[in-house]
Parts: sequence; C-alpha cells; structure tokens
Amino acid sequence: MAPSLSKNAPDVMGLLDSNMPLSITLEGSNFLANGHPILTEVPLSIIATPSPFITSDKTKNTVGCFVGFDADEPKSQHVVPIGKLKNIRFMSIFRFKVWWTTHWIGSNGKDIENETQMLILDKNDLGRPYVLLLPLIEGPFRACLQHGVDDYVEMCVESGSTSVCGSKFRSSLYMHVGDDPFGLVKEAMKVIRFHLGTFKLLEEKNPPGIVDKFGWCTWDAFYLKVHPKGVYEGVKGLVEGGCPPGMVLIDDGWQSISHDEDPITDQDCMNRTAAGEQMPCRLVKYEENYKFRDYQSPKVPKNKGMGGFIRDLKDEFGSIEHVYVWHALCGYWGGVRPNVKGMPECKVITPKLSQGLQMTMEDLAVDKIVNNGVGLVPPELVHKMYEGLHSHLSSVGIDGVKVDVIHLLEMLSEEYGGRVELAKAYYKALTASVKKHFKGNGVIASMEHCNDFMFLGTEAITLGRV
Repeated sequence: MAPSLSKNAPDVMGLLDSNMPLSITLEGSNFLANGHPILTEVPLSIIATPSPFITSDKTKNTVGCFVGFDADEPKSQHVVPIGKLKNIRFMSIFRFKVWWTTHWIGSNGKDIENETQMLILDKNDLGRPYVLLLPLIEGPFRACLQHGVDDYVEMCVESGSTSVCGSKFRSSLYMHVGDDPFGLVKEAMKVIRFHLGTFKLLEEKNPPGIVDKFGWCTWDAFYLKVHPKGVYEGVKGLVEGGCPPGMVLIDDGWQSISHDEDPITDQDCMNRTAAGEQMPCRLVKYEENYKFRDYQSPKVPKNKGMGGFIRDLKDEFGSIEHVYVWHALCGYWGGVRPNVKGMPECKVITPKLSQGLQMTMEDLAVDKIVNNGVGLVPPELVHKMYEGLHSHLSSVGIDGVKVDVIHLLEMLSEEYGGRVELAKAYYKALTASVKKHFKGNGVIASMEHCNDFMFLGTEAITLGRV
C-alpha cells in the first residue's frame, strides 16, 4: 500500500478518483496506453494494479499502473516476460558497466539491452502518448528490464541472496503516460517517491553551495599521485588564468591504504600508483597518508598536516569556499583491511556478479575487485566507519565528500539479507554521517548509475557524477 501523503511533500499529487479514466490498462492480453496497444500477448501471470495517485491536473489522463506477477515457486531471481514490443520506437537507459549507464534506442523487444533501468516508448500521431516503463524496488527485490525471445520484453527481479526468495510481486514495474517525455519522467518519479517513501525529490532538498561554483578535481591532473604542492600549483594556475575555483576536490590518492600482504608503515601506498594497483588496496587508517600528513606550511609553522594544508589553501586563494575529498562507499576500492587496530570489524567477501552484470562491458576495476575481494564492514557496524572517517575529515576543515565506487554492494549481499537490505543499511549510515559532519548535503555520488541507488540512496544526496 502506498504511504499517506505528507504535508511537507510537494503539492503535486492527489488520490485517485474512482471516476477517473485510467491511462494504462491491461485488457485481455494487451497493455493499452489511452486505448492504444503498447505490449501484446501479455502472459496470464502478469498482474496490473492502477496507481492510487494522479497528478494535481485532473484534466489529464495521467494515472499510472503498477505491474507484478505470480510465480510458481519462491526464488531469489525471477525472469518473466511482460509482453511483446513490436514496431514502437523507444529510448532507454541501460547499464553498460557495473557503475555506468548510457542511452540506447530501438523499436522491438529484441532491441532492449540487459540491465535496462528505464524505457520510454514514443508517441504517435493517432493519439498514443509517451509511455514510461520504470523498474522498481519491491520489498527486498530490485527489478530491471531486458530482451526476451520473439520480441518479448522481460522483467528480471532479484534479491541478491539465495536465502531471500519470493513468488508474489505486485509493484516491480511502474508504467506512466504523458504528452512530454521530460514531464513524464518527472511526474512518474513523484508517484514513486510516495509509493516507496525511501528517497526525496530534488525540490525537497537543499543542494550544497558547490552547485554555483566553478570547481576543480585533481584526478585528471595527478591520478593517485596527488600531493599538496601539486594541488597548490593547480589552483594557482587556474587563478592566474582568470578562472579562480570556488571548490577543490582532492580525488583518490590521499588515503592511507595497503595491499593485504604489505606491512602497515608511515609510507603507506607509496608504490601503489600504477593503473589498477589501487583497486586491491584496502583502507588501513582514517587519517590521510604521508603525502598530506607530512605537510608543513611555508608561511605559518603551526599549520601542519591535512588541516594545515586546507587552511593555507583557503587563506592563499580567497575564492576557495569548499574543499571536498574522495572516498569509496566501502571505505576504499577493496574496502577495509581486516584486523587493523583502530578500524572497524570487517570480513573479506568475494564479489558475485549477477547474470545481468556478467553481460556488461569488461572492466578492469571489476576484475581486480572480484579477484581480491572486498573488506566489507557489516551493515550493523558501518556507521562506525563513516563516523571515524567523516569526523576526522570535518576536524581538519574538509567541507564534503565525493563517495565513489557506489554500486558494489549488490555483489556482496549474499550473507546480508540481499542487495536492498544491505544498501539500506549503508545509505542510512552514510546519510546520518553527512547530516552530522557536512551540513546534510556536502556529498557527491559517483559510479552510482543503478536504480538501487536512485531509489534508496538519495534522501540527502542531490549531486551525482554523470
């Protein structure tokens, strides 16, 4: 059942009037959009439920439809056909890598890619509107679309854990119609916001001040070899060139990391700067590595370490109002190193790729992570990791974080109640820490292009890398 409307929510929704005609209907074996067939030969197992919400403009037929199914037996993954798509142009977004999505087009069910996150069917001159097909989160399951045989569109619903099974689904997919494709998506997300109650829309949040600033990220200039002098010279060059940055992001390369076989020393990560070498590394300290820890201000002797460098940077270049740093959702690419004093309890988990992810493009980062595992802090303790990391960063003057390597949890969820429950725990802890240490909005998401994140991780996050 959809949650009650909140008085603090945007004034854009209303409850369905029983006399309101539906925009999406399942009649016989066809899904119709305002009376026009969009999917045909729909199996008997498919169940359509009208949305209880409509937009505030009741003159438009913009009532959506939730789609589910009944399976013969409980499983952790179901792949079900929902109807044939024939000769209707579509635009879609699908995951071509674990972390990233891209645009795709076609006209038939066979053209749909695996791990499709959203699909928009084109309108025609006979009155068929634009139609959005949006896979959702339902309970501990997450859905996506893919192609089936003979132009069938298939829906894949999976939990990410063989111990989490189900057979009855009622809202794994949402369909919505509209006259404008941009308004269509926006209206549909308002419906899903109320239906799930697990995220907030942009208009409900306050974006961080960096959205109005010219910013500079150190990654392309230094990769893992970033160091204080280089950051200083980079900012100096921008200022002298007439483009003073208001925000600086110190990307990967500042943290204290090591391979499992490396001794933990004051010179941690010194030899881990080649492409791909950092991905098997794990976090061993919350504090910065020797490059920033050994910083000594040339002008103010008491300004030392990361805190001293941040103070010098802001004092020297008055345009800089915000300094962010990078870290991975699990601490580092390879997570946290087990049995290290001062770090939370963790366990190295071997990632397992779903069938859909196995069909994505080959990726060096994924290969390295799968081969070396991830030091995962259990969900009930992950708040300690974020507190340790963010409290230190806040104490040295860091204003926010770029959280990267986000879509990793789905490969680690077998022992933790599945991908949805593990993600909820991590995002809850991350959100609480950002609220405590970075004004509730000092965070950028990266490598996050999947509906798990969009529906579960965006209560506070307003910015993402695209």
